[in-house]
Amino acid sequence: MTQASPSLTALRPVLHDVMQEAAALALPFFRKGEQTTARVWSKAGGSPVTEADVAVDTFLKVRLSQVEPRAAWLSEETSDDPVRLGHDLVWIVDPIDGTRAFLSGHPDWSIAVALLRGGEPVLGAVFAPASGHFYEAVVGQGATLNGTAIAVSSQDRLDGARITGPKPMQDRLLAGAARQGPRPSVTVIERVPSLALRLARVAEGRIDLGLVSKDSRDWDIAAADLILREAGGTVCGLDGGPALYNRSEPRHGELIAAPLSLRDSTLAALEK
Repeated sequence: MTQASPSLTALRPVLHDVMQEAAALALPFFRKGEQTTARVWSKAGGSPVTEADVAVDTFLKVRLSQVEPRAAWLSEETSDDPVRLGHDLVWIVDPIDGTRAFLSGHPDWSIAVALLRGGEPVLGAVFAPASGHFYEAVVGQGATLNGTAIAVSSQDRLDGARITGPKPMQDRLLAGAARQGPRPSVTVIERVPSLALRLARVAEGRIDLGLVSKDSRDWDIAAADLILREAGGTVCGLDGGPALYNRSEPRHGELIAAPLSLRDSTLAALEK
């Protein structure tokens, strides 16, 4: 495992403060249980974006570029610049992960920021401003929620597991497990709109298994991936390989997020 350096340790509280400032830009537009007051429009492909997304993205690009000017940039709301492919350091940012939740007044949206070094996340934070939950990790130093160390659950079998994610993947998982033995009894947790937050909740042990459909992007998962790794879990593809970052197409196939103790049985059940 890559060891944390003093510079990463020093960056952690700086990133924390920057993300708090970013949240202060978004929160005035959020109304719990009601529609946002922000202006909304559709991007190419039809997904929504709000003025809050753009304001947070612009703020983070300026501030994080000051914090670590050597790093390139990849964000959901900024046109991709392939110059990032030649950089050792890259900021990966989702200014508002779970925009539809933000729009509708659902509290499970987040701001997610990761710093990559050599294609691996080495610093990550996921902040859910509506609930005040702030997840952080530095490579080699463990993961925290609001400053307290967190760890994945000790669940080591599908039977009795708390799972969340897209229903088609859940159905495949249970059918696959049933082919190998008794059909497991699981507790289905309501799908968490923010993918970064879904993975972070696996890291803190509130969810045993998170399923992720194909086409997630680097900005959806990089920060939470590190948090989950540092909490004793994994984000991996159905081949068991880790998520890979800062490729020319920052898109991923189906993934699972789980404690290491649950990884192999989950992959076996999802095996095609």
